[in-house]
Amino acid sequence: MTDPVQLIQFAKWPEPGRVKTRLEPLLGREGALEAHIRLTLAVLGNLAASGHPVSFYWDRAVASPPSHAQTIIERLAALGARQATQSGADLGERMTKALEEGLGRASHAMIIGSDCPAVETGYIEQARVALAQADVVFGPSDDGGYVLIGARTTHPDMLAGVAWGTPLALEQSIAAVKQCGLRVATLSPRWDVDEPEDWTRFLEIAGQSPTAG
Repeated sequence: MTDPVQLIQFAKWPEPGRVKTRLEPLLGREGALEAHIRLTLAVLGNLAASGHPVSFYWDRAVASPPSHAQTIIERLAALGARQATQSGADLGERMTKALEEGLGRASHAMIIGSDCPAVETGYIEQARVALAQADVVFGPSDDGGYVLIGARTTHPDMLAGVAWGTPLALEQSIAAVKQCGLRVATLSPRWDVDEPEDWTRFLEIAGQSPTAG
């Protein structure tokens, strides 16, 4: 019997000037916003295809959802995905809390970012299998961070002291988890979409000309 996995997607609310800003030189502000929406939906589609339950964590509480979020919200409703808000002082605390909440609903929990379209069903299964021998699993990204973190148990300080957004994020996260006495597994690297060349790669894989995005 397959161990149940609670998948958690982290995402920023889609608002011009707040998302995918490193793509703005290539796409402009509105184009970067559309890229963020498209990537968010692509990741959501991958997670839904796994057959595991999906929770969707927005980056902050808002009085009312921005109009650009409507397509995403409609897709979440169609999937029956649970929506929540990230909470914590930094990314490490937000991820730790979300993993704890996920483990309240399943024996395994995994977080995937909305700029990680290379995380597909097979990769999620690799992470699930790795957790048979480890407490925490990381899916590294090419830039020194990671596209996935999964756990079957957590510790409040398991992601403390990490320099987020730097090439040291994965290395420091692994060290922090081990410092808490938890066993770690790492998967093969995957890519995410941060820079213009990443966006071009995403479009090429999708069979679309880079100039059409």
